[in-house]
Amino acid sequence: MKRAYTDEHAAAGIRAELPGIETWPNQFPDYEIEIVIPEFTSVCPKTGLPDFGRLTLRYVPEDRCLELKSLKLYLLAYRNLGIFYENVVNRFLRDVVKAAQPASATVTGEFTPRGGLHSKITATWLKKPTTKRSKKLGRG
Repeated sequence: MKRAYTDEHAAAGIRAELPGIETWPNQFPDYEIEIVIPEFTSVCPKTGLPDFGRLTLRYVPEDRCLELKSLKLYLLAYRNLGIFYENVVNRFLRDVVKAAQPASATVTGEFTPRGGLHSKITATWLKKPTTKRSKKLGRG
């Protein structure tokens, strides 16, 4: 049986050039930021049809916070990008971690049902505590 989706489809969009996400210096310790993107759009890499969803980013900043205008421009770049749901969530998480180096971050994508199937993808990243941070938090 011939597969309808190829390895090229599976990797589509993962390495695409996207605008950088800017950051600014965090002023406070130990709090969480939640950013909701209710009208996320991208494109199916096989059919070229639009995909719609809601992305939620929750992160605990350390030294840097995400600058929202640059984040909007970054997310708008997905609008014409062929990429699977799973890759959207994991790519977004990877780029947030690279930009802000948070203590932790979670991205959840809930995508509009297609063919009666609703997809919800969650990816999480946790920074390994350093010796200094472990002692500060009473872990070492």
